Amino acid sequence: MRFILVDRVTELVVGEHAAGIKCVSLSESFLADHFDGYAVMPGVLIVEALAQLGGLLAECSDLAQRDPRPEAHRVRRAILAQIDRAKFARVVRPGDKISLRCTLDQSIEGAARVQGEATVDGELAAKCALTFALREVPIASVHTQRRALYVQWTRELPVQVELP
Repeated sequence: MRFILVDRVTELVVGEHAAGIKCVSLSESFLADHFDGYAVMPGVLIVEALAQLGGLLAECSDLAQRDPRPEAHRVRRAILAQIDRAKFARVVRPGDKISLRCTLDQSIEGAARVQGEATVDGELAAKCALTFALREVPIASVHTQRRALYVQWTRELPVQVELP
């Protein structure tokens, strides 16, 4: 992943919700040209941060509700399929700490829908609805990379969850 936009997962309740943070630093490469002299985090990257957190929630929730037999235990990855009702309420600037929250709205076989919200100092910055397709990905390096990222994100959670 070129842009990892979640610094830490602060809460993960499988099948319900996830929360995390993103600290925006002036050294972020995406701020170099957006905008010269007035650095603003692009709204699309705020949505991507919500999608990364929502993908973790969708994958963990999918794993928890699947058949526990080893032969049925194939990990499926969340692939963003749709973004609905994206709204941006305030700019996000260097020095801001974005609080991310995703709530699992619906989970059916092969898909999940998540409501995402990003706030800064309690003030709404962005919100959207995200739909994920859950698909088997036959490339081992994808699973290795994703799992290492999830372990890093969740290392400080008080209760460890089974990570896909």
